[in-house]
Amino acid sequence: TLRSKAAKIEGDIELYRLTQARELELNYSKMQTDLEIDKAKRLAEIEINEFKEHVTAIGPKTIQAIATSGPDNQVKLLQALGIKSTLITDGRSPINLFNTAVDLVGTTQQH
Repeated sequence: TLRSKAAKIEGDIELYRLTQARELELNYSKMQTDLEIDKAKRLAEIEINEFKEHVTAIGPKTIQAIATSGPDNQVKLLQALGIKSTLITDGRSPINLFNTAVDLVGTTQQH
């Protein structure tokens, strides 16, 4: 039964090799995922800091004055804060999505 012992040893070795390969693949995948999460967190921090800097640069009194001055100035305020698109409505008015039309026209002209 040397052949059966040899076959068992070969099977055990193959199982060990496959197990090690899967563990390495899982570790690699986990590292990639961790890097992607870290990147997303850092990008979010950058966006938050940029928004805070915009708000600080504009000033709370200016923001309050613009916010209470009407829809056109509200749109300008949001654009100055770096917000690309937003939903502006008072509950009765139609929805106004600024920059959406510009984005659509810009993408069709590029093709």
